[in-house]
Amino acid sequence: MNAHADAQAIVFVIDDDGSLREALSSLFRSVGLQVRAFASAAEFLEIKLPDSPTCLVLDVRLPGVSGLDFQSELTRANIDIPIVFMTGHGDIPMTVRAMKAGAVEFLPKPFRDQDMLDAVQIGLERDRGRRKSASDAAKLKATFDSLTAREQEIMSLVTAGLMNKQIAGELGVSEITIKVHRGAVMRKMGAKSLAELVRMADALGVRRTTP
Repeated sequence: MNAHADAQAIVFVIDDDGSLREALSSLFRSVGLQVRAFASAAEFLEIKLPDSPTCLVLDVRLPGVSGLDFQSELTRANIDIPIVFMTGHGDIPMTVRAMKAGAVEFLPKPFRDQDMLDAVQIGLERDRGRRKSASDAAKLKATFDSLTAREQEIMSLVTAGLMNKQIAGELGVSEITIKVHRGAVMRKMGAKSLAELVRMADALGVRRTTP
């Protein structure tokens, strides 16, 4: 595991067993990860989640709400954090429910340190990917919003497959005007080809499927 790459990553541990919280905290810190441990789900909900890659190591059996029910609560609250479950009382239905709901792994206690580290690394990578996708989508939307209304309209028509002449006819302007706007769209969007512009339009949901 690359400790430098994980300098900003944080692992959250929720388990009512204090000795296990300490052991896991030491394990994660030994590979350069930051750790915050909690005795209950309620304690975890009191904090503000950091703006960095995270992973939650969660015991299935907790005081109050169960780990599986807490997973459902997080989903309903749109808190998207990869979860590694651990339990001393696991069974197949529990495992299936957790994995179907998006859990990274379901580890029976006692588990090997390396299995836990591997599962958490997968969770952190998943969160990095999600965060990058969200960031890229926000940047693309901001770039599209910087286009003029006419440029946005022309982008939707160009990516629908219309030729400059057809777009000019539809908008009632000259073909040279369309060429100028089209060039501006390609430049502002940073698209090196029409195919790339089409992918951007699809990601933004602005491409007309039928001319």
